[in-house]
Formats: sequence, C-alpha cells, structure tokens
Amino acid sequence: MIKRFLNLLGIGAKVNFADLVNNGAIILDVRTPEEFKSGHIKGSINIPVQGLRKNIGKLKGKQDTTIITCCASGMRSSSAKGILIAKGFKEVHNGGGWMSLDSKL
Repeated sequence: MIKRFLNLLGIGAKVNFADLVNNGAIILDVRTPEEFKSGHIKGSINIPVQGLRKNIGKLKGKQDTTIITCCASGMRSSSAKGILIAKGFKEVHNGGGWMSLDSKL
C-alpha cells in the first residue's frame, strides 16, 4: 500500500522518462493554457487538471499508452496521475515540473 501511495505521488522507483518517450509515451501538461503558451515540452498535450475529468475523451483509446503528466512543480501532475488511474489508464507517471522533465528527455 505504501509503495502504491509513493508511486502515485511520483516518489517511487526511478523512471527513465527518455526511454518512455522514445517508446511512444504521451506527455500530458496539465497547466493552464496561459502557462502552456509561455513554454512547454515539444509535442506535449495540454489539458488543464481542472478540466481533465470532463476532457478525458481527448485521450480516448489511449488507456494502454504510457502517459507522463507534468505541470509547474509536480503537484497538479500528481493529481492528474490519480485522475487518469481512476479512469482506467494503465501506466501513468508523474513527471513533475515540465522544465525538470524536459531536461531528462
């Protein structure tokens, strides 16, 4: 149970985000559109965490695709990870802050 909780927060085992992206992972940026416009990871999808539940259809057919969530600091991306897992997505990783994640790719 503790391992699952730590993984939900993105504090679990080390993840090689570059390998995940090279193998087809989707980067989901859950910041506001204004934040996204000010800078983001090339190729990432922007769905703000506040509207993720009602816009989950934008990820239709991707429940088996690896998704990496990111935001400004890692808090909203952690919430987004929990939402996606609750909606049946199989492999979701909290990438934390987008600038930190970008440096790992």
